[in-house]
Amino acid sequence: MRLAVFSAKPYDRVFLDRAHLARNGNASSIKLTYHDFALTPSTVDLVSDADAVCVFVNDVLTAKVLEILASKGVRGVLLRCAGYNNVDLEAAERLGLSVANVPSYSPEAVAEYAVALIQTLNRKTHRAYNRVREGNFALDGLLGRTLHGKTVGIIGTGRIGISFARIMKGYGCTLYAFDPFHNKAFEEYGEYLELDDLLPRCDLVSLHCPLMEQTKHIINERTLGLMKDDAMLVNTSRGGLIDTNAVIAALKSKKLGGLALDVYEGEGKIFYNDHSGEIIDDDLLARLMTFPNVIISGHQAFFTVEALQEISECTLRNLEDLVKGRHCPNSLVKEGFTRLRRDSLPVRNV
Repeated sequence: MRLAVFSAKPYDRVFLDRAHLARNGNASSIKLTYHDFALTPSTVDLVSDADAVCVFVNDVLTAKVLEILASKGVRGVLLRCAGYNNVDLEAAERLGLSVANVPSYSPEAVAEYAVALIQTLNRKTHRAYNRVREGNFALDGLLGRTLHGKTVGIIGTGRIGISFARIMKGYGCTLYAFDPFHNKAFEEYGEYLELDDLLPRCDLVSLHCPLMEQTKHIINERTLGLMKDDAMLVNTSRGGLIDTNAVIAALKSKKLGGLALDVYEGEGKIFYNDHSGEIIDDDLLARLMTFPNVIISGHQAFFTVEALQEISECTLRNLEDLVKGRHCPNSLVKEGFTRLRRDSLPVRNV
């Protein structure tokens, strides 16, 4: 079995090779080939001698890409992430391609990072750090708020959303959640509300849902208008959940009190690479970075040792399922946050 790994960074190689050796030993019949570039319509023709491809969040698997892969004998697509919005699943089903994601890789890693962004934005620790290094110990401009007693809204209550709820409950916050599919695990932490009822009540809103047709720009001009004045918004899920133009307008009008992003809807050509010596040709991103109450990081919420270990191990388990014929074409449902049935092996639920 030959697996072509795209968007492979040095750490991907380290953890995949380690998991491969631990799982299969030196006598493995699996061959891993690494490519540091993304799989896109312009690079798909470079695929050769691969039974499956392994991709990440910013690889682009359109119907055209999938058709070319199928014509080259590729049998499956393995995602090193939970999200699958970058894959045309209906085309994959039509072509008989199996698709498998990593449904849960240390959900606590992402939840903990969301809290780290919240506390950094709220208590301005990033600004304090820079001040002190310059010998400035003044507190003016560093005023924050106590999270204890605040009301937190969680959009999406999958594994990460529940992990986030557990942490915020520990802070002493009141929790509300919106998700078309109610998770019993959330009941001990808070109450489900409709989105329009949740937003006006919350001092902080955190996004933990997948990106799909139903959730694209779930934060937009209308929903931002429903939020409390001076509320904070945090997104560690997918950039396309937020209408960037609308959120910039809310920041300019001072409707939104703060924004913390680990994802950005235009991140595909920017994130995961060093552009420090270049001009970044993205006016919206450049505008966001001018606000003092905005924090942006480069999609690193998942980036822990434990998460990379689980991603690598689950990816190889998915490959083994493909080799042994335990995958089947995708079965789709069209409503709600959960687009894929858990009982269809190829793509497992987030």
